[in-house]
This record gives sequence, structure tokens and C-alpha cells, in this order.
Amino acid sequence: MVYLTITQPAPVSIPKYVQKVGILNRSLLSDGNKVLNKVDMVLSEKGPELDKEGGKESIRGVKDALMQNNRFTDVVLFDNIELKAGVPGMFPSPLSWDYAEKICKENNVDAIFTLELFETNSNVNISTKPVTVKTPLGNVPAIETHADMITTVKTGWRIYDWQSRTILDEYSTSQSLTFSGSGINPLKATEALLGRKEAVKQTGYKVGQYYANRILPYRLRVSRDYYVKGNANFKVATRTARTGNWDGAAEIWKKETTNNSLKLSSRGCYNMAIINEINGDLEAAIGWAQKSYETGGKRLALDYLNILKNRKYNMERLKSQGE
Repeated sequence: MVYLTITQPAPVSIPKYVQKVGILNRSLLSDGNKVLNKVDMVLSEKGPELDKEGGKESIRGVKDALMQNNRFTDVVLFDNIELKAGVPGMFPSPLSWDYAEKICKENNVDAIFTLELFETNSNVNISTKPVTVKTPLGNVPAIETHADMITTVKTGWRIYDWQSRTILDEYSTSQSLTFSGSGINPLKATEALLGRKEAVKQTGYKVGQYYANRILPYRLRVSRDYYVKGNANFKVATRTARTGNWDGAAEIWKKETTNNSLKLSSRGCYNMAIINEINGDLEAAIGWAQKSYETGGKRLALDYLNILKNRKYNMERLKSQGE
């Protein structure tokens, strides 16, 4: 087995003409949904400022990450523009393109990152059990309270490119946070739950940073298996490869590609595909993998051929992303 580090294209492709971007928060509920908002707070055990503060941190996380990755010449936070969402916990309808264009032109930006949704929902479970407590007067019976809370943080983002009138990305995710505490005093048992506001804010910031990085290519470590057995030459080539002399191993494998045995010829072709991928020649690797499958008909070769074709497609995407 050999390990490779490959570069994968960014999940989200941003056109090269997008150089200045704005960040907009429209995750807060509109005044027309105050009743729904109050019901939501009761059912989800949230404080009135929890979603608001968490959303602000998510916005900050996106801004910090975008400014650090140097993809854009300018990143502007539209903290003077207040847009409201509709129903709690749901992605609102996209902004109209006329309105998106108006915002971009007035603020001289090419695209908008918009926080469309930030919502927390919590489930609290409080249980009690009898315990014995040691006191100076001896053991006394008492009731211990145990409190558990699971808070789910849901976020949703869109990226609007007003020039092409295209939503470049629409993404939502959720993360769960667990809090628990116990004690004879019920107030002590619930103290651990009081720290969830800071935890929600920290989660919002991290999620914002993660989202901003979706526009960047990333590195991925992968493994490749190659044939080590077949005849004496394959054993020698394996030892040669294990010393780091891949070129020497390739010379042996290439000789085996013309072996009269279709099985050994197929294995030689397969290993030649591996060495060419290691050397960065995907076209040659695809050719050898195809020949290996055509010669030996092994599923392993066909699967590897598809992996290589997918890598070639990703390389083309990387080029279109300016990498």
C-alpha cells in the first residue's frame, strides 16, 4: 500500500470576477412572527438573545475566515442592513435578484454571503433519585437532581452572485451540544446548563469559519494498493518500491506488462497506473488502468480506473477555480 496526498477542488466554485463580497444576516425573525417566535422559545427552551448572539458569532466566523484566506480583495459586513426571516427553523425564500443587485451595487461588492438561518433548539430532561448523604450528624437520606440538556444548533447559508443571477451555494448543517449536571441542590444541578450561551456562540463561530472554507480547495490523504505477488519479478519490484526506489520498481513492472500470462500482464499494467499517478501523470495512469482491466478483467482495475477519471475531473475543476 502507498499513501498519496491529493488536492481536492473546493466544494463551492466562485467565479474569478467575484473579488469583493459582502456578508448579510437575515436569520432573525420578522416582527410579524412574534407569536411564532414566543412559541418557539417556549418549546425549545431558548433565551431570547441566544439565536441573535449565536448568529452574530457565525457571521464573525465567516468574516474572519474570508479575510484570512486572501481569496477576496475586500470583505464587507453589512451590519446596517436588517433583513428578517420568516418561520422559525426554516430556510427563507431566496432574496429577489433585483434586491440582491441593489445591495451589491450600493455597496460595491460582487456577491453576498447570507446567513439565512440560525436557530437553537433544546431538550431538557430532569430526573431525581434517592441518595444517602454523609453529614456531621451521620448519614441522612436526600434527593439528588440530575439535569441533562441537548441543544441543537442549526445554520443555513446562501451565496448570491447577482451578475450571473446564480445562487452559488445553499448549505445547511446542524450540531448538537450536550450539557449535564447533578447535585442535592437543584440549582447546583442546573448550573452546568447556564454555560450553553457561550457554547452556542463558540459553535456558531466555528460553523461560520467552516462554511467560509468551503470556497477553498483542500488536501486529502488517500491510499492505493498495488500488486506485490505474482512471480519473482513482482517480489523484487515490491522490495525495490519499499526502499523508496519507485522508478526502479516501475522498470520491472513495465517488463511484466508484456508477460505472456494475462494475469501477470494485467498486474503489471495496474502497477504502472499506480506509479504514473504517484508521478502526477493522470493521463498515463488512466491508460494503464484501462489496459489492466481490458487484459485481466478484474474489478479492482475497473474501480481504480473510475477513481482516476474522477481525479482528472477534479483536476479540471481545480484549474477552473484558479488553482
